[in-house]
Amino acid sequence: MKATWWKVLAIALLAYTLIAGLLADVPRLPILNETIRALYFHVAMWFAMLAMLTVGIVYSIKYLRNGRLEDDDMSLEFTNAAILFGVIGIATGSLWARFTWGAYWTNDPKLNAAAIGLLMYFAYLILRNSLTDIFQRAKISAVYSIFAYAAFIPLIFILPRLTDSLHPGNGGNPGFNAYDMDSQLRIVFYPAVIGWSLLGTWVTTIRVRYRRLERKMEEKMINQ
Repeated sequence: MKATWWKVLAIALLAYTLIAGLLADVPRLPILNETIRALYFHVAMWFAMLAMLTVGIVYSIKYLRNGRLEDDDMSLEFTNAAILFGVIGIATGSLWARFTWGAYWTNDPKLNAAAIGLLMYFAYLILRNSLTDIFQRAKISAVYSIFAYAAFIPLIFILPRLTDSLHPGNGGNPGFNAYDMDSQLRIVFYPAVIGWSLLGTWVTTIRVRYRRLERKMEEKMINQ
């Protein structure tokens, strides 16, 4: 039970997020109206993505320090999960934008920065697949991921605040805390962030086990 309690928690939190996120009362705000429910999916998934990218960076640093492929596995799969959540986050954000801003994509600095950030991580995957030596691949990928993370954070959180943006909390717009992140939203939003993060971790652990099993099978075939 010790190894599975957090998986049970993930299922419970996501079930709560889906039910409360679709059925619970939300603030009636101009323009946003019912679309504010996307906060539990679009924004929460981006929070989860950032958490997984951060954990991935920790494992990248650990690999550079000790050279263990197990750490590279963790870094890669946490990054993969983060990219998945980033893509879903952009897709849900695009739907939200369609109903609030009138278009699936606008020339908004935060939207463009998010797209650039994801492209950097797509390049990370391409870079990994272009290298054949597993140790060289792990080392170069770890270095790349650290620099990508160092660029991604200001790209998402700092640069959009320096210019006009439609996103709350950017370009002079008030953030959610200032006008609508009330208790009705918080009791669903925070569990949603935890639930999506735990789901990403769950997917990562499955992928890591599969990757390590695959490597053991390859080593066994080579030694035969």
